[in-house]
Amino acid sequence: MNRPVNRSAVQRVRDEEGSLAVYMAVMAVGLMAMAGLVIDGGAAIAARGRAADLANEAARAAADSITQTSLRATSASNLQIDPVAAEAAAQRVLGLGGASGEVSVGTREVTVIAHVPRRAAVLSAVGITDLTGTAEATATILHGLTTGAP
Repeated sequence: MNRPVNRSAVQRVRDEEGSLAVYMAVMAVGLMAMAGLVIDGGAAIAARGRAADLANEAARAAADSITQTSLRATSASNLQIDPVAAEAAAQRVLGLGGASGEVSVGTREVTVIAHVPRRAAVLSAVGITDLTGTAEATATILHGLTTGAP
């Protein structure tokens, strides 16, 4: 038994041809954006954490560069950091960790800003290629045992 074909239903199906392809294309772009945020966002957070670790390590290494004359002085309040040795120690730690950075040396403290480069994996498709993590740390030389701020 043949039923009559409803012309408006056939026309409606023809009008909607290709709409699934458009929907899938939009969804694919959205899923790629979400994957980029998750993968590259995690990489950016990891780079920031690595920069913080390296900045702390480099500042501590630099703060250990106390001048020989101040070590032999009669008063512990005269301890001073050797700026050349401190800069070299901090840059050595940063270099071994695959980072770059700036070192600022005072008489009793060292501040290090570390930059850890990281390239984007997924977001590079939309032009975001650099996910460099940056952190700053300061180390102060102290004498004896301390409990709290210097």
